[in-house]
Amino acid sequence: MSDVATTPDAAADTTAPLLEVNNLKKYFPIRGGVFSRVVANVKAVEDVTFAIKPGEVVGLVGESGSGKTTAGRSILRLIEPTSGEVKFDGVDVTQLDKTKLREYRKKMQIIFQDPFASLNPRMSVGDIIGEALQIHNLAKGKAREEKVADLLERVGLSASHMRRYPHEFSGGQRQRIGIARALAVDPQFIVADEPVSALDVSIQAQVVNLLQDLKEELGLTLLFIAHDLGVVEYISDKVIVMYLGKVMEIAPSKDLYANPVHPYTEALLSAVPIPDPTVKRERIILQGDIPSPINPPSGCVFRTRCPIAIDDCKHVDPPLEEVSPGHFKACIRRP
Repeated sequence: MSDVATTPDAAADTTAPLLEVNNLKKYFPIRGGVFSRVVANVKAVEDVTFAIKPGEVVGLVGESGSGKTTAGRSILRLIEPTSGEVKFDGVDVTQLDKTKLREYRKKMQIIFQDPFASLNPRMSVGDIIGEALQIHNLAKGKAREEKVADLLERVGLSASHMRRYPHEFSGGQRQRIGIARALAVDPQFIVADEPVSALDVSIQAQVVNLLQDLKEELGLTLLFIAHDLGVVEYISDKVIVMYLGKVMEIAPSKDLYANPVHPYTEALLSAVPIPDPTVKRERIILQGDIPSPINPPSGCVFRTRCPIAIDDCKHVDPPLEEVSPGHFKACIRRP
């Protein structure tokens, strides 16, 4: 899986990907004893491999604790990955020094999950959005103010809002400010880290529609992290399913929702409400809780909760295998 040519998207499409993630790992050390030695590791992300083509929206889903957010932040080097490659436009960003990485910050941005905690309460909205323009020397003075005004209007707010502070806005408005901040440096790629999970349902739809419009208008490439599979189905071209730090399934959105081939994906989809009272879906209830990433199960990490697990699952760590064009699964039981 370490060879770029063997990544799922490289095999399914000849278009050069904008982002290639190969064998990405992120371990958080646990220290103990008098000398604070490393006694164990939290294996938050384990051998994650995928690729994203320009202009594509890829959904990254899974339960809480599956490693979605850690993977997204490791890709951007907001936290340093333990090992692996993250190639953006052919350049491995994990090998860049601070000076060169700063240049790539303009190309890769993030929208945070909590729109209130991610905004400095002591800064006005204009200063929050304009800070990146100042740091990267993209605009100053009147040009900076005009750029901020344009960004606010682009995300559905008013230019007059730049004089206000975060506490004066609703949750949905604060998330729009976060989106405007991410767009300030004209990025090519954005990690949207559960951008609607903290919002009311009606506001979620507005923010998702905004992201969809911006994607079409600006040609953005998005990694959309979420646990709501209904939202992911609407916005994503492709979906990656993670469990306990590992990728379980990758497929085009339509294929995954119509024909999931991994038992974990089936369980997740069975919990999605159907807006039709005449249609019934068999609910698959997984037993137990997600295991600790400090000591994950041997073999297939999903086996302790899998309804079709067999004894071989204890000993075999299933690789991602292609079951149909562009559709990959990590399960020894499913053809």
